[in-house]
Amino acid sequence: MTPRRLRRLMNLWPPFLFAGIRVLDIGEDWRSARVALRLRWYNRNYVGTHFGGSLFAMTDPFWMILVMRGLGRDYIVWDKAGGIEFVAPGREAVYADFRVDDALLDGIRSATAHGDKCLRWCETVVCTARGEVVARVRKQLYVRRKAAAEAVS
Repeated sequence: MTPRRLRRLMNLWPPFLFAGIRVLDIGEDWRSARVALRLRWYNRNYVGTHFGGSLFAMTDPFWMILVMRGLGRDYIVWDKAGGIEFVAPGREAVYADFRVDDALLDGIRSATAHGDKCLRWCETVVCTARGEVVARVRKQLYVRRKAAAEAVS
C-alpha cells in the first residue's frame, strides 16, 4: 500500500468521512501526516464548537501507522492508551500534524533490542490555521519485536 492510496482510503473510511475528518497528506517516506477537521453542523457539540470525540478521532491511527511503517515488519505496534486535553474551544477548521523522526525510531529499536516491550508516548497538538492550540492529544504506543513476542506466546 502506498501512502497516497492509504490517504484516499482513510478519507472514505466511515468514522472519518462522517465526522468530517480529512487526511490531507501522508508523507511518501511514511514519516509524516497532516489531518484536518472543519467545523460543520454535524460535528458540533451542544455549545457549537468542535465535538471532542472528533478531535480525538482525527489523531487516532496516525502514530501507530507511521511508527509501524518506520520500524518495518519485524515489529508489532499497537495503541495502548490515549488522552486529550482541551485547551480552547474549536470554532474553525483545525489541523493535526504528525512527524516521526530517527530519534523516536532509534529509541524504540534500542528499547526493544533484547526482546523487551516498549511503551512510548507521542503527542500531537491540534490547532487552527493561525496556530491557536485547541487540544493536545497523547497516544501511548506498545512496541515489541515480533520474534520476542512469538517467544512469549
